[in-house]
Amino acid sequence: MRQAAVLSGLGSWLPPQVVTNDRLARQLDTSDEWIRRRTGIGQRHIAGPGIATSDLAIEAGRRALKSAATDRADCVIVATTTPDHPCPATAPMVAAKLGLGTVPAFDVAAVCAGFLYAGAVAEGLIAAGTVRTALVIGADTFSSILDPEDRTTRCVFGDGAGAAYLRAGSPEEPGALGPFTLGSDGTGADMIMVGGGGSRQPLRAENIARSDPYFRMQGKAVFRHAVERMSTAISTAIEGANWTLDDVEVFVTHQANLRIMQAVASHLGVPPERFPVHLDRVGNTAAASVPLTLVDAASAGTLRAGQRTVLEVLTEVVDGVTVGLSARWSGRGETSVAAVDRVG
Repeated sequence: MRQAAVLSGLGSWLPPQVVTNDRLARQLDTSDEWIRRRTGIGQRHIAGPGIATSDLAIEAGRRALKSAATDRADCVIVATTTPDHPCPATAPMVAAKLGLGTVPAFDVAAVCAGFLYAGAVAEGLIAAGTVRTALVIGADTFSSILDPEDRTTRCVFGDGAGAAYLRAGSPEEPGALGPFTLGSDGTGADMIMVGGGGSRQPLRAENIARSDPYFRMQGKAVFRHAVERMSTAISTAIEGANWTLDDVEVFVTHQANLRIMQAVASHLGVPPERFPVHLDRVGNTAAASVPLTLVDAASAGTLRAGQRTVLEVLTEVVDGVTVGLSARWSGRGETSVAAVDRVG
């Protein structure tokens, strides 16, 4: 029988520094009311000086291992757009710091969709028998690539990390990951982009003035695409799992914007209460968004063992990638929830 990847542990970490809307209002032309009305966000956690993406990933990974009652993993995959360095990858450093030795470790760069892409890769490795366990981490310090004068991005993004421990098991087990729905649309690459620093616009002395090192976003265009693509991805993933919308008890979506989540729920005809909200306290944490929401929902009791759950995200940078995943949440009862911390 083909091995399935079974979710058996979760962990999260948020840097301790909290930036409220009121604090941003003192720095930018904005207000708490403006931010909440447009995004639903009240605050976000920001990595302070000396805190890198690997630091967040290591702590989230450690807690996921503890949640799964193990100290071993056969591979480590870190989904991030903000690695510690362009080279080498962040994942091998995370694996070493976690005491996992020389296991296979690599990064996945798919921005907000990164965690689910990394999960799909881990599922494939487990199904092929290459590994039996995998630690999948979504971690980003988006504050490091935001223009300090751009309120449209500074108000939205926060830093954090979330991790999931996957093990080989039966496709019939609670917690077994179901079908993934993956796709991309490279024609929308300019909607969300960091223009400078790549091979197209290298950061060199002769052209540094023309190379924009900051994250830029066309908010209105992203909103329109997000509602359509997220709704389609959810429907496709549910169809692939032979479920109906009524079968799904929890929809864990990328926490980009509360209005997007509400529009998707309305488009699908699903009560918004079935969409856990976490961004009001942490903002859009990019690759960490989905696992952080899973941890928060499990800790709050919204997500319980045996529930049918759909994870979904529309990436917000580069390719307009749509990702859907259906799964029956497994958890380990009260032990699992107690082992993961909501906030650093």
